[in-house]
Amino acid sequence: MTDNKPREECGVFGIFSKKTEDLATLVYYGLYALQHRGQESAGIVVNDDGIFHSYKEVGLVSEVFSARRLEELGLGNMAIGHVRYGTTGVDKRLNAQPIVVNHIKGRMALAHNGNLTNSFELRQELEMNGSIFHTTSDTEVISYIITKERLSAPSIEQAINQAMNRIQGAYSLCIMSPSKMIAVRDENGFRPLCYGVTDDGSYVVASESCALDAIGATFVRDLEPGEIIVFDKDGIRSIRDHCKKIARTFCVFEYIYFARPDSVIDGCSVHEARRRAGKFLAREHPVEADVVIGVPDSGLDAAIGYSQESGIPYGIGFIKNKYIGRTFISPGQKSRESLVKIKLNPIAETVRGKRVVLIDDSIVRGTTSARIVKLIRDAGAAEIHFRVSAPPFINPCYYGTDIDSRENLIAVNHSIEEIAQIIGADTLGYLSLENVVKLGGENNDGYCIGCFSGNYPTETPSGERKSRFEQKISEREGKK
Repeated sequence: MTDNKPREECGVFGIFSKKTEDLATLVYYGLYALQHRGQESAGIVVNDDGIFHSYKEVGLVSEVFSARRLEELGLGNMAIGHVRYGTTGVDKRLNAQPIVVNHIKGRMALAHNGNLTNSFELRQELEMNGSIFHTTSDTEVISYIITKERLSAPSIEQAINQAMNRIQGAYSLCIMSPSKMIAVRDENGFRPLCYGVTDDGSYVVASESCALDAIGATFVRDLEPGEIIVFDKDGIRSIRDHCKKIARTFCVFEYIYFARPDSVIDGCSVHEARRRAGKFLAREHPVEADVVIGVPDSGLDAAIGYSQESGIPYGIGFIKNKYIGRTFISPGQKSRESLVKIKLNPIAETVRGKRVVLIDDSIVRGTTSARIVKLIRDAGAAEIHFRVSAPPFINPCYYGTDIDSRENLIAVNHSIEEIAQIIGADTLGYLSLENVVKLGGENNDGYCIGCFSGNYPTETPSGERKSRFEQKISEREGKK
């Protein structure tokens, strides 16, 4: 977890074509549209009549795949891709996805978005029975469980169906066998997953609908929680053995921060959800002010909603530099402070001498919020009223967000008044638990708010955490 924002684990994309063609380029465009979901690594696997050609590497999509690299992947009738930000598994090529498995029952490529809650227990069981793991991610655990079930199952989709009885937690999967592409969403529906169709009849699976738009595919629908959809030469079919067994608990932070505002998830526009959050904030925490501004990018829609509900004019308060890459180096405190200024530059004319309502999507440690407030204060704002379009983070997340402990969460150890003082705001207001579950609209209920409330929809991990593979011996045993 950085001192900036919580980060989500990854994005998946897949395409099944009725003819052999250049699918790697289409997957590249799809992954590019999902880059916000993961910036650590990217990978593509192309299936040419059962022969898999793959490449994955650490870096942004544009860094990993040159035109030559895409051409080397060749033509195929299926392809899947992945962008990763790992909450589990170090930032190395070893843990990049998709994972490719070569097995007597046939090859399989797998891309995963989410986080298992029983990963350590499953891995321990598998290792004690002779399995050897090459990565430290829970995605490899999923691949092992499916492969094990494949030994007795009549088809790969039935192996996946049986594997779902064993894996717990959050998983949206795009899986490719020699002849099929399969999309899977966990029973809770923690993470988004949808599919669409292109003009020539190709089927496309993506974490978000914005990736369908990127290649000109038409959105068909979201997968239901617990659903398996199989795409093959005979068309598509759905397996719903795991549907509606438990209540849907979609991660509400997808609407608040993770997803792109132009995506539609489970029937709800992300832009509208954020605008709705801003309206709720205006009702819950009204204030006399002259201008409402948002912190780019996910604070902008909420700021528009706050302005519309309160009647306070909306203004553009920051210009965001979109050309800072992942590898920008900031080794020291002064460099980190300069990095904030390089990423965000305030427009003084918007805030000078004014009472400002400043909208952001979250406060994690508070250090970045303090720097942003200081930027506006130095630009001449008379008052700064900080409003957050989410409740306070007070608990870890076990389903794919990198909030892994309470240790560094500012809201755990400080009151709202104290946080306002720490970040330098005149007042501070958070969205309530009551209203955060209303962001998806009246017909879109069922959310996970465990990181805000402490009430989790599944059993949480107990005992050893899977991150032990990235810990020093002294950290595992307790520093003496």
